[in-house]
Amino acid sequence: MAFGAMILAAGRGERMRPLSDACPKPLLPVGNKPLIVWQIEALRAAGFDDIVINASHRAERLVDALGDGGPLGVRIAWSIEPEPLDTAGGIATASPLLPAGPALIVSGDLWSRFDYASLLPRMRAMASAAAPPRVHLVLVPNPPYHAAGDFALRDGRLAGDGGPRLTYGSIGIHDTALFRELPRGVTLKLLPLYRQWIAAGIVSGELYAGPWANVGTPDDLARLDAALHAEAAPPKESR
Repeated sequence: MAFGAMILAAGRGERMRPLSDACPKPLLPVGNKPLIVWQIEALRAAGFDDIVINASHRAERLVDALGDGGPLGVRIAWSIEPEPLDTAGGIATASPLLPAGPALIVSGDLWSRFDYASLLPRMRAMASAAAPPRVHLVLVPNPPYHAAGDFALRDGRLAGDGGPRLTYGSIGIHDTALFRELPRGVTLKLLPLYRQWIAAGIVSGELYAGPWANVGTPDDLARLDAALHAEAAPPKESR
């Protein structure tokens, strides 16, 4: 069974200004390739060949750069938003482009070494089960800029309180039916929906403690770029 995947790339990237004024943030280069290409390559390596991307700010530059995805070995379907619809609004509007069932949804300004293929068994289980969970989120240790975290993780399920909080890593499996129930073309935030779904007991989660970066500012971009170039540099010969 083939599962859908979506990359969220419609944000304005206010904290990334002035770099994001002329260039959509997901197209900013890091380690010699655009942020979003790291995501596309990771999805393709995990077997996600059909990818939906939503775009708004400088959408034409994203479309010109990536096209139909052929040179990257994938098929891209575009959901263009004349004005950004926020996360839930963007997913709901793009939901007709996604196949029914669970879909992997990730952020276009994320960089990590998380193996998306590790989520496939969970997606298969979600597709065949008649009961919850209907959402599965990958959490990461709290970065310095978000020390309070987002959600507690207890016995594989997410909770709004009742323990130390972790940060949502912008990697998640979602039953697309949840978004098909929402209006399209309307601005909607995702966090209130997560809280609603967690209260209903339909959200599971896992902790990923490996390399991960939410690239939000020019300094974040520069640090990650330097780290990736250092990683790729050949070792110095000892004398």
